[in-house]
Amino acid sequence: RRFKTIENPKRKNMMSNPIIEKLRQAVGNDKISTEDALLQERRHDYSFISQLDDLQGRGAPVAACVAMPANTADVVKIVNTCRENNTTIIPFGLGSGVVAGVIAHPDAVMLDMSSMKRIRKIDTHNLLATFEAGVRGSDAEAALVKQGLMLGHYPQSIDVSSVGGWVATRACGQFSSAYGSIEDVVMALEVVLPNGEILETRQTPRASAGPDLKEIFLGSEGTLGIVTAVTFSVRWQPEKREYTAFYAPNMNKGFELQRNIMQHGWEPPVMRQYDHTEVKRLFPDQYRGEDSLLIMVHEGPAGRVAAEIKECLEIAGDLGCDPAPTAVVEKWFVDRNHVSSFDEFLTQGVVVDTIEIAAVWDKIGGIYKSALSSLNEVENMVNASAHSSHCYRSGLNLYFTFAVIPADSEKMSDVYHECWRRVLEATHAGGGGIAHHHGIGRIRRDWMPAEVGDAGMTVLRALKKTLDPEGIMNPGVLLK
Repeated sequence: RRFKTIENPKRKNMMSNPIIEKLRQAVGNDKISTEDALLQERRHDYSFISQLDDLQGRGAPVAACVAMPANTADVVKIVNTCRENNTTIIPFGLGSGVVAGVIAHPDAVMLDMSSMKRIRKIDTHNLLATFEAGVRGSDAEAALVKQGLMLGHYPQSIDVSSVGGWVATRACGQFSSAYGSIEDVVMALEVVLPNGEILETRQTPRASAGPDLKEIFLGSEGTLGIVTAVTFSVRWQPEKREYTAFYAPNMNKGFELQRNIMQHGWEPPVMRQYDHTEVKRLFPDQYRGEDSLLIMVHEGPAGRVAAEIKECLEIAGDLGCDPAPTAVVEKWFVDRNHVSSFDEFLTQGVVVDTIEIAAVWDKIGGIYKSALSSLNEVENMVNASAHSSHCYRSGLNLYFTFAVIPADSEKMSDVYHECWRRVLEATHAGGGGIAHHHGIGRIRRDWMPAEVGDAGMTVLRALKKTLDPEGIMNPGVLLK
């Protein structure tokens, strides 16, 4: 992932920023860097708009410095030093976020969590695993696999994202339809609060000791505290894995197939339905005109897998959905984490992104239709399509993909935001939720009042004011 180097007119002044010396005194010279290459790499996340801004000369400047804590005690010292000096802290995991949740500021400290990558404990008796927040997702999974275990949480970004980042963005993995999302697999958190205190939630399978404090930080995007360690409830690896796939005459019929499977009590961990446009682009050998394509992974005890496949075949047959070759699922499984670089599109003047939303069953079809209709009104739209990727008893997620080639490259940013506006507007008007698992960042921030209402905004602002009265924690994200 390559980011354009941005010249910063304040760079010389930043070298003498007093916060740099104070942080070095607090945690040591080796943990505070003003190296330009590192500052450049930590300017922003992987969002398309941040990279477009770089390309067109509006990119984020570098921060005052990068702080690289080695442990929780270092985080406490850094937070205390920044608070006492009214200095902004911007947490940085591995930089895979896509909603502009990380944007540097010349007077800010980038808190690089990637050095906190210890595996603290794997407990095979209680099926618990504790990792420091900077542990790469694929490294966490590899450590578990060695002991016959698995996370059950497999975001597409697992090779380039951290476990702390999953918590901060309230992430969801590709196998969520059976194993749940991040909130379902997190047992406990260790968090450094903006006042320097350490909050450690208790490791219990469930509690009725007031509100669940973990939920305050799940999805908080670095605005309420710094997640320093995560304890997961993990699983044994499945005995059996099999695949099925089905053609559905249209998206609504495929939605009905998924709804019936889930509401009959079956939970294939992977359920992904592609509209005919995406089938033609991604699986051309399976393209059948207007048909959508549903692919599923079944895993667990062998007996359950066999029973689930049998029932899914019967449900599909009752709804008039034909079986499709399982080779298509095998192809998806091999390629599932590959994502084309935004560079490939930016250099050709193409504006592209994905937008994930969610809705209950009786609203998802209308949102699919209205959002795509609106996207296709954008001038020079090359592709507007959607697929579902996370299924629930009461609803479904949709991933919209758009690609536009504006006639005027100077309008790329305007077109980008227009596409986002159209999808979020259609989602909100249709009764859906504007964010399923990538978080809010700055891209969705202005839609938060519509999403959570006036009362919800009051709660969020009260939390922010109480926990972070100085407003030093990643300002400009979630809330204005």
